[in-house]
Amino acid sequence: MGLVWIVTSMLTACAAINIGSTGSHSTFTCEPITLRMCQGLSYNTTFMPNLLNHYDQQTAALAMEPFHPMVNLECSADLRPFLCALYAPVCTEYGRVTLPCRRLCQQAKSDCYKLMDIFGVSWPEEMTCNRFPDCDEPYPRAMDLLSNADGTQEPPGSVQRDYGFWCPRELKVDPELGYSFLGARDCSAPCPNMYFSRDELLFARYFIGVVSIVCLSATLFTFLTFLLDVGRFRYPERPIIFYAVCYMMVSLVFFLGFLLEERVACNRAAPGRFRAATVTQGSHNKACTLLFMTLYFFTMAGSVWWVVLTITWFLAAVPKWGSEAIEKKALLFHAAAWGVPGALTVALMALNKVEGDSMSGVCFVGLYDVAALRWFLLAPLALDVAVGVALLLAGIAALNRVRMEIPLEKENQDKLVKFMIRIGVFSVLYLVPLLTVIGCYLYEQSYRSVWEITWVQERCREYHIPCPFKVEQTSRPDISLFLIKYLMMLVVGIPSVFWVGSKKTCFEWASFFHGHRRKDTVHESRQVLQEPDFTQLLLREPGAPVVRKSRGTSTQGTSTHASSTHLAMLDEPASGSTSRAGSVRSKASSFHGSLHRSRDGRYTACSFRGAEERLPHGSTQRLQEQLQHNSTIRLDSQSRHGGSQRLDSQSHHSSVRDLSSTPQAVQSGPGNGIHRVMEEDGATA
Repeated sequence: MGLVWIVTSMLTACAAINIGSTGSHSTFTCEPITLRMCQGLSYNTTFMPNLLNHYDQQTAALAMEPFHPMVNLECSADLRPFLCALYAPVCTEYGRVTLPCRRLCQQAKSDCYKLMDIFGVSWPEEMTCNRFPDCDEPYPRAMDLLSNADGTQEPPGSVQRDYGFWCPRELKVDPELGYSFLGARDCSAPCPNMYFSRDELLFARYFIGVVSIVCLSATLFTFLTFLLDVGRFRYPERPIIFYAVCYMMVSLVFFLGFLLEERVACNRAAPGRFRAATVTQGSHNKACTLLFMTLYFFTMAGSVWWVVLTITWFLAAVPKWGSEAIEKKALLFHAAAWGVPGALTVALMALNKVEGDSMSGVCFVGLYDVAALRWFLLAPLALDVAVGVALLLAGIAALNRVRMEIPLEKENQDKLVKFMIRIGVFSVLYLVPLLTVIGCYLYEQSYRSVWEITWVQERCREYHIPCPFKVEQTSRPDISLFLIKYLMMLVVGIPSVFWVGSKKTCFEWASFFHGHRRKDTVHESRQVLQEPDFTQLLLREPGAPVVRKSRGTSTQGTSTHASSTHLAMLDEPASGSTSRAGSVRSKASSFHGSLHRSRDGRYTACSFRGAEERLPHGSTQRLQEQLQHNSTIRLDSQSRHGGSQRLDSQSHHSSVRDLSSTPQAVQSGPGNGIHRVMEEDGATA
């Protein structure tokens, strides 16, 4: 509230005015009295605004209408001079305002009190007799008339008065609505938009409608692709789907605004009450409130889901978390992505900061309130960008370090480079529109006061309100700025379609349209990934069953390459050397049985059935001895240094060295989340 007061004070200081003629109050000048009730007095000139802050004589005449019956019935000889002293005061030199005496007020009130009760007229609070000086003189005084006769009709131009912004009669609203505009209470902005013409607004509305349809189609395609193959999009890339859903709802709201035009964002005009169409504010309009809640909530949720996406990439790239380990934190991700926008939406509803947007037809925040724009739009979006970019750069740097330091085959190198390029392009396609939106908001909140003063200066004569004085800078907003802002607010959701766009997506949609029944994705992933990890095989006890990892159904996860079962086995008591040697032989035999000779002469992991028969007995014996020797060295080394995480890492790298020492190359089991995405990226590219 303090910020709102500061902004209002600055706006009032900039909108300095002085009093002039009926058409324009640009200088303090006397004007002839046009009020019918005040004709024939001892003075015939007055000035505006009067003592009751009526900025022209037309407004003063409307305010005096309830007293016409009492004046016509002549209930008191003092009533008419007293009313004219307030509504049409005598024009004297600037700086000397003459008030009627208290006795004149008390006499008029006591004489006409009973007649006012009959006509149902109450004595206004601003006319309380205690507010006037304690004297007993008629109005106007003799010195007031002398000053009026001797003084000039147009004092020097250096004489000025400052009254701030006055709400025009056409823009006033009912007090119970709680509206405010340019610091004036019970006032609302004009509708259609106060800055642009009808033709510009029509073009902008169709432009926003077309862009919203394009964004809605792209995000809807992303979501439907996810529904075709749910198991295909897992962490760390699952947040892309929720991100697409958020911007699908944003584009849907803008499309509804295009269809509704101004019916929700604006209040209807009331010509009988001299009321023009005004912008909707607050939560009294249920349709406007619903559009605001949906638009603001999903706009903020989309930016938070992008931050969650960078967090999952960071966890997969830097500490090497697997998909299952990241998925265990999904509840926290959802709580942050939906909870924070929900809290901000409730706060805006409580503060009554909902505002109609006559350009797009929706309801949003910060359209006329600079403080709300600064704290509920600029601050959250800037924070999301800062956190997301930091995590994204850290993840890309970690992947690049892996590419440079760890020797990989050319195929894996190409996959990793392609994956890094894919992340970079997706991030650029998201960040550029979002940064453009933030730039538009910054420019708008910087020049909002200048635009408003320019509008008041251009429309003050039409609305019969005081014109601004000493306007140092005038400027009108360019409609292209607003078009770019709306375009980038919607385009920011389109990059999600580039992530799902691949040959595999085309094949899935082709199968769907041809009516082919797709196999169960979770079942297929369970079959493909049922081969045990080689590191886990080396550490398995003789009597322990082979634990098969399933990406689709398991709820366990770790922060390393190994599974949670792997870490659980590390916590068990160490067995004797004989048992360890027997375990190593059993693991070597199991691994030997999982080798399959491919066409190019290499051995790869496959099923366990009949594998031992395809290898000579001598090769099997040599492989068992070598694996036993290396595994024993690794286990002894880990018992000296300790730590389950180093044991996992060393067993992984030692397993790779063992495989490289054998005549045949062996491919390891599925790795962490980044490796899985890389494999799918290479398969679908």
